[in-house]
Amino acid sequence: MPEPHLDEDFRGKFDPRVWRKLLSYLREHRSAVVRLACGGAVIAAIEAALPLFVAAMIDEAHTNGLTRHLSLIASVYLSLFVGFATCVWIFIRAAGEISTGVGYKLRRDCFARLQELSFSFFDTRPVGWLTSRLTSDCGRISGTLPWAILDLFWGSLLLIATSTAMLIIDARLSLVVFTIIPVLVFFQRLMLHSGRQARRTNSAMTASFNESLQGVRTTKALVREERNLAEFQRLSTDMNTWMMRNSIQGSIYLPVIMSIGAAGAGLALWKGGGDYLAGQGLSLGKLLAFLQFAAVFAQPIQELAQRFADILNASTAAERVVSLLETTPEIRDGQGVVTAIASHTQSPRSDLAFDGGSPRIREVRFEGVRFFYKPDSIVLHDFHLTVREGQTVALVGATGGGKSTIVSLLARFYEPREGRILFDGVDYRDRSLHWLQSNLGVIQQVPHLFSGTIRENIRYGRLDATDAEIEAAAVRVNAHGFITSLDKGYDFEVGECGDRLSTGQRQLVALARAVLRNPQIFIMDEATSSVDTATERLIQGGIEEVLRDRIAFVIAHRLSTIRRADIILVIDGGRIVEQGTHRELLAARGRYFELYTNQYAVEREAELFGT
Repeated sequence: MPEPHLDEDFRGKFDPRVWRKLLSYLREHRSAVVRLACGGAVIAAIEAALPLFVAAMIDEAHTNGLTRHLSLIASVYLSLFVGFATCVWIFIRAAGEISTGVGYKLRRDCFARLQELSFSFFDTRPVGWLTSRLTSDCGRISGTLPWAILDLFWGSLLLIATSTAMLIIDARLSLVVFTIIPVLVFFQRLMLHSGRQARRTNSAMTASFNESLQGVRTTKALVREERNLAEFQRLSTDMNTWMMRNSIQGSIYLPVIMSIGAAGAGLALWKGGGDYLAGQGLSLGKLLAFLQFAAVFAQPIQELAQRFADILNASTAAERVVSLLETTPEIRDGQGVVTAIASHTQSPRSDLAFDGGSPRIREVRFEGVRFFYKPDSIVLHDFHLTVREGQTVALVGATGGGKSTIVSLLARFYEPREGRILFDGVDYRDRSLHWLQSNLGVIQQVPHLFSGTIRENIRYGRLDATDAEIEAAAVRVNAHGFITSLDKGYDFEVGECGDRLSTGQRQLVALARAVLRNPQIFIMDEATSSVDTATERLIQGGIEEVLRDRIAFVIAHRLSTIRRADIILVIDGGRIVEQGTHRELLAARGRYFELYTNQYAVEREAELFGT
């Protein structure tokens, strides 16, 4: 499994910029943030005031006995508890609103960014690795933010209030209690590092788990169960190690803080109590108030420490999510195209596409195109080709020769490293990416269907299509017959990835989906290589119908399906080694002749022996 990408967002220290980016998601929840902050501030004020009222009541009772003034203080004291409960209800509601709202928007934006990113982004990133960003990472962030905001206001204000009160009551005793603070620094790096390692390992484990489930049939066919289990066990062990280390650090953290806080309060009681018994220092009420402040002082320290630990643990998730949100698509519209779209939007013309260019594609030309995925391994060398409207180009040759790269470049899934691809004389990088890909119909070797009905999968090609248009597309590609023979017909549920249909049936549905789109350019990547002969005839009949008057690129495995192509290119090592029609290439008795005759002999033998 490739791993370099797993470390691309792994930083050496806490990065506040990441959290500033995420705080922008709170703008739509300003009201909830205000309620949360105000609730925390009021609670802090109440908690800071309670010891003062206790001191006043004790000193009043000790000096004057049960008086009317004492009853008044007690009444205010009780009313503060009512206010306390009300504020708790307010901030819990506000925290829930923030958590669910931020979680929803984070997942939405992450998913939207994944839709925008180029194919190269997905080439090196497992599905599980990406899934963990949209699930556990977003959940960790949305669950941390509201409570961190609450404790920022509540904890900070309460800490300031109690510290100030203790310093005013007795500065010397206060210094004893303040010994708790330096311990916070020690745990910061430990918990941040272990938290990041745990999240990183979890991402790799999710990716491995997802890959294993998708390839379970291959695993069983190759008897790889034990090896897969060993690989997963290694990741699981690493995950357990880092999670245990982080949990141990967290479990030690709070007890240490609490112990130091309790020791500080104990020392204050010993010193202050001794002074009181000696008839010196504080009054009984002030001494008890100080001790309450000392106890309360430890509480915001504990909560702030816990929230800081949560933020440290969530920092890895935050870094990963922000790195995704800030990833720029390698292939996108240039500024000139963006300006042209804006200009056309202001002054639209019916004879132009929305990017201000021609709505038709009458010619595609490759000029000296050179491409590589890695600089030391050239996939396509100085490729030249001109295709006009109504022509079909077939690409044949050995696996890895560059056929799929040519159509991927045409679809602008990737862009040439050198050279140009022109549509009617215009570099396609000067046209809108959305416009180009809206005019493509791509049929893959293994078509992907989504869970849902056949009707919904065909309509995916054009969401505003009527039921009549969907059925007309199915009729046109010879799919209507098998669809109507199924239970519920067009409302038949295809299952996950279309697994309730055969490969040929999925291919026909995918072809109907592409036809419904009415594209100007068709790309077919070995569309009939995985189906039986009878289904191949159905698909081939549908293909011949829809390719009329369009530009088409066909990657062919079965050479018998491309005899009517206008241009056949034999691709080897990223170069055109032969070019011509079916008849011309057979007459040349070169590479194509060899491929065709060998394949024809194999197919004839299979027919004769029924294999």
